[in-house]
Amino acid sequence: MRRLLVPFLLAAIGAAIVARADDAPAPPPVAPAATKFRLGKLELVALRDAQFTAKNDGKIFGGDVGPAAVGEVLKAAGQRDDEFTLAISALVVKTGKHIVVLDTGIGAGAHGVLQKSLAEAGIARTAVTDVVITHSHFDHTGGLVDAAGGLEFPNATIHLATPEWAFMQEKGNGALVKAIAPKVKTFEPGKPLVPGVTPINLYGHTPGHVGYEISSGKARLLDIGDMAHSSVISLAKPGWKMGFDNDSALATDVRRATLARLAKVQELVFAPHFPYPGVGRIRASGDGFAWVPGVP
Repeated sequence: MRRLLVPFLLAAIGAAIVARADDAPAPPPVAPAATKFRLGKLELVALRDAQFTAKNDGKIFGGDVGPAAVGEVLKAAGQRDDEFTLAISALVVKTGKHIVVLDTGIGAGAHGVLQKSLAEAGIARTAVTDVVITHSHFDHTGGLVDAAGGLEFPNATIHLATPEWAFMQEKGNGALVKAIAPKVKTFEPGKPLVPGVTPINLYGHTPGHVGYEISSGKARLLDIGDMAHSSVISLAKPGWKMGFDNDSALATDVRRATLARLAKVQELVFAPHFPYPGVGRIRASGDGFAWVPGVP
């Protein structure tokens, strides 16, 4: 599995699955971390997996406006204008009878530390009952298998939206698809998969990309998956093109509408590519939005 997708990781989060060149380095490992917090009666844990930095070259963000415009947004946020950094994180929801992992990162074969972070949270991989996937890009599914191709979560059902599983079977890595197929259970968004975890249609980034609404009583949190990648660029300029959205027009519409709703209702957000632990809220700012990090 070490040959999978590392050039994609160096280029961008969310690229299509491609083969790794022998001399392509994996992103440097980060220290494992687990951040616990509560949502109503539920216990949640944000898990660190990886982090990488990429050049502002117009291929990832702002392909319709150019690197100079992207650089101005980065500079206004106090960041370097020639590069950006994205995290890769996952989320655990403990409901009592279920231990649910939302996305699985890039995998240990590409220097992901999700399993080490899970251990820091005191959770055994064999105790995980459900793995729910926002979409099939490798930075969200690479951690489904270990370096030898075996299942990292051998006792878990793997939940994928019906169109996303079809997309993964057509476009994804064949070895990964074969390894997880016996465990996959497909769904249509809108109904809880387990109590308190409901998939939400956020199609556009991929054909079956979903978010997950986590709920306990009146408390709500939305895992947005790859609806937004950068806590700066994606929010300040939600209408700009993101290079790896499968359907750019739909993804842009979904991003604008979802961010507007989240800013209005002030629902808690988990964003796997925002700075770890990726928990906070969205607020309106000018003609766009801004990120307000904070674990409750």
